Amino acid sequence: MKLASLAGGGRDGTLVVVDDALERAVAVAAIAPTLQRALDDWTRAEPALRAVAADLAAGRCADAFALDVSALASPLPRAYQFLDGSVYLHHMEKARRARGAAMPANHDTEPLMYQGVSDGFCAPHGAMHLPSEDLDIDFEAEIAIVTDDVPMGVDVGAAASHVKLVMLMNDFTCRALTRSELPKGFGFVQSKPTSAFSPVAVTPDALGAAWDGALLHGRLQSFVNARAVGCPDAGVDAFFGYPRLIAHAARTRALGAGTIIAAGAVSNRDPASGHGCLAEARFDDEQAGRTLTPWLCFGDVVRIEMCDAAGRSIFGALENRIAGPA
Repeated sequence: MKLASLAGGGRDGTLVVVDDALERAVAVAAIAPTLQRALDDWTRAEPALRAVAADLAAGRCADAFALDVSALASPLPRAYQFLDGSVYLHHMEKARRARGAAMPANHDTEPLMYQGVSDGFCAPHGAMHLPSEDLDIDFEAEIAIVTDDVPMGVDVGAAASHVKLVMLMNDFTCRALTRSELPKGFGFVQSKPTSAFSPVAVTPDALGAAWDGALLHGRLQSFVNARAVGCPDAGVDAFFGYPRLIAHAARTRALGAGTIIAAGAVSNRDPASGHGCLAEARFDDEQAGRTLTPWLCFGDVVRIEMCDAAGRSIFGALENRIAGPA
């Protein structure tokens, strides 16, 4: 099942069920007006939404309409909680070495995680507004999951059942600010302005064998101005899976329905897979004595997408243009 949110109808958008081809959709206000409302009552809402998805696939929805993916808001236009981890060791090593920081002593036994901005996300095809080009603007191609209500102290085995949706994510980062902000020891604030998520969110069962219960397998493609940057496999070279991240986040608190948890820039050790962000590319450029890959500038367009074995887009493409202040 694939779900999305039309822009409009309030700050939380309007929930729609989308067909597998990302071509047709139907509004489901009678079940839940927004995705957050559906997640709040997922036990009741999920079977009703699946029934609509089946009708849509069979052509039985008279009120279905042609879907304009570029007009969608984020599946969750805002969320009560957004947490981002860093589980791909290759990315962690390069990003830290690039800013002169050492690896944390317990990086291989305990997930790294921070709490990010969640009161408003960039639309999947929206402009990403930033105050200046001088912030060393970067992107990070990531996978994120959405949970239902998670009890405090949930163990890793039980945590897997709380993954209700999967999305792609662009985690924008101002690298010029991380170098001064992170040494303070209080984490990201200014250097992580906001993020963007894929046009649709997908239930794990709809991903088939690509979802193994802990990680999503598949090539996460990223481009800047149509130039390929990376195509790493999201199921390779990860230190921890999503159930472990959920259990880590819920160690001392419950997680509310609609909590988004990401796993950091997807990055593989295989050089042929490219890079999960520009900081990685610049690190390799420096090591090889090449001209450094430029940071993002106003007008640049970042595209992130994952396709199935037949070449069909699974989540729809993230396509964000970097722009100045709104």
